[in-house]
Amino acid sequence: MSLVERDLKVIWHPYTQMQTAQAPVPIVRGEGACLFDESGKKYIDAVSSWWVNIHGHAHPYIAQKVAEQLQKLEHVIFAGFTHEGAVELAERLLKLLPGNQQKVFYSDNGSTANEVAIKMCLQYWHNSGEARTKILAFKNAYHGDTFGAMAVSGRSAFTAAFDSLLFEVEFIDLPTEENIQSLKSQISSLKSELACFIFEPLVQGAGGMIMYEAKYLNELMKHCREENVLMIDDEVFTGFGRTGKNFACDHLTEQPDIMCFSKGLTGGTMALGVTTCSTQIYDAFLSDDRLKTLFHGHSFTANPVACAAALASMDLFIEPSTRQNIERIEQMHTLFLQKIKNHSKIKTVRQTGTILAMEWETGNDTSYFSSLRDTLYNYFLRAGIILRPLGNIVYILPPYCITNDELAYIYSHVERALDEI
Repeated sequence: MSLVERDLKVIWHPYTQMQTAQAPVPIVRGEGACLFDESGKKYIDAVSSWWVNIHGHAHPYIAQKVAEQLQKLEHVIFAGFTHEGAVELAERLLKLLPGNQQKVFYSDNGSTANEVAIKMCLQYWHNSGEARTKILAFKNAYHGDTFGAMAVSGRSAFTAAFDSLLFEVEFIDLPTEENIQSLKSQISSLKSELACFIFEPLVQGAGGMIMYEAKYLNELMKHCREENVLMIDDEVFTGFGRTGKNFACDHLTEQPDIMCFSKGLTGGTMALGVTTCSTQIYDAFLSDDRLKTLFHGHSFTANPVACAAALASMDLFIEPSTRQNIERIEQMHTLFLQKIKNHSKIKTVRQTGTILAMEWETGNDTSYFSSLRDTLYNYFLRAGIILRPLGNIVYILPPYCITNDELAYIYSHVERALDEI
């Protein structure tokens, strides 16, 4: 029995209508920017396997550090205990972040990193004796699939079955020159109710790689600071170089109270989530009253093996060659953008850092369920390229180790698709 046949007998895949889905591709190994199936076919992983893989697959340095950690300590309860990897990772990460980020709380994925942040903000006001329970978020946001993270995400097909159970959120448009003053007024009118403002900085990933200017986000954040509204910066997707800088917040002068990380944190090797916060947030939980404790945790909080993977990934991330690769990818994306931006089948093309998104003309069929999505997905898959369109939006988001030839191959097949489909 083949791997695919075995899979279909026992596996329920994510974001997949199992009755109509085509059979999954059986991947057996990875190397660099590529994956290989059981027949030996090579695929360029142009989406970094759901945006997590920043250094390439099966990176020998990360594998070595994980193997070494497995020989020393695989896990320890993190309530009442600690270990070297967790402390070192927190120390090193905080040095890269804005100066107001002073404490690290570990979890195990992006959704829970955001869930922790939301709970921190809600309980901050509860501990302070203020009844602030409303949350501000952007329309079309995506912050995860657990209930709190889902509640602060835009209402869509993903949330439809649960909409009546989600808590109240005030959704606002992305800030622009035209609406920034009205958005500020809206925040001022709600400030006594708002627990926090949560946002994806510069790029709304799952919403369709929607991009907006740092200038107006900065202005909105400054106003939130003036109105004493706490801010959560969801860097699960944008962190670790994706926007061209270490973190999207590095494009800003205003800084958040809380930041959330996962995906690229471990270079895609292990599941790990991190929520960092300011001393102001942390201090609101310090009390002789045990009821003011942050009652949140996970069995695998600060898992030593995941921390080892994250530390190894950080070693690679701060190497000059990684910065050079990020700049190289940015430059190649920009040149390709200029080449195709006036194509009749391209509605818009946009770029932030290593993220390139192309919105195809489809008439009115522009949702996540656009019929064009499957056509494009399969077209590229046959060519040995993994691209996972968001409806009619094709995006390229490669590992930083991708070669110029591999990028050129992807670009050439995007051009072919524009001509042939």
